[in-house]
Amino acid sequence: MNIIRDKILHNRLCKICMESPHSLLADLSTKSKELIKDSIVCVAYEKGDLIYQEGNMPIALLCLVEGKVKIFKQGTGGREQIVRMANPVGFIGYRGFFAEEAHIASAEALEDNCYVCRIKTEVILDIVRNSPDLAMNIIRALATDLGFSNRRTVTLTQKHIRGRLAESLLVLKEVYGCEEDGATLKIYITREDLANLSNMTTANAIRTLSNFSAEGIVALTGKKIKIIDLDALEMENDEMVGLE
Repeated sequence: MNIIRDKILHNRLCKICMESPHSLLADLSTKSKELIKDSIVCVAYEKGDLIYQEGNMPIALLCLVEGKVKIFKQGTGGREQIVRMANPVGFIGYRGFFAEEAHIASAEALEDNCYVCRIKTEVILDIVRNSPDLAMNIIRALATDLGFSNRRTVTLTQKHIRGRLAESLLVLKEVYGCEEDGATLKIYITREDLANLSNMTTANAIRTLSNFSAEGIVALTGKKIKIIDLDALEMENDEMVGLE
């Protein structure tokens, strides 16, 4: 973890945080944006760095500006359960921030040069209190995340292994998109992380992914996963729930 001292990089990251069409801050007034800019601390994280940790209190509102991040909980025996994959530009850890509660999950950088803007608590809370549109945008974002979590709870507890893995691949496609070929996922994910995202053992994830490859649904090259037959993958995802 390194605080960004370079003013040019800092200003570029601040601009992305507040001006990106995907940012919840994009519609704020110029005055509010200047207040936020003056309070922001931009931080660079390398692969494997923790951005925040389960059980700790939030120290600021965090905006992921660049990079890929996994949000996960520690289970029994130290096993992780990935609850969400985060992509820019968006807030992370904001449930605990606005609830004034400790984080119920941890966030870890999945690649080098993950940039996060920390917005000072007093500044953003004051702006939210006086900006109904921003408050409504945050409520919508929280509601969307809650809906996603509810759907995933059903998926991870009731779907077959193949359905769970298929959905995880489709989630990765939706969140991070594909390379220029339109088929290779734009994220290099370990088999362990893929298993933790799908609520299965690593051995099961490797075996099921290999089966998908043998059936021509995906192609594997190292950590690269290329979706060959999207229709078949969606059919696996849509299979009725049941016992394994």
